[in-house]
Amino acid sequence: MRLRRGPWEIVATILIALGVFMLMQSFVLWAFTYSFFVTLLGTVMFIVVSHFRE
Repeated sequence: MRLRRGPWEIVATILIALGVFMLMQSFVLWAFTYSFFVTLLGTVMFIVVSHFRE
């Protein structure tokens, strides 16, 4: 992928949603353990990608 905003924003949004889902579930302990890291990674990625050009 080239450095375009659209596709990377979608990836960052999916990471944020995945992190929140991992935080809210209580069945898999490793997913709950890494949920904050995944959410933080998605948030930082979204902030960086929002500065890419259209």
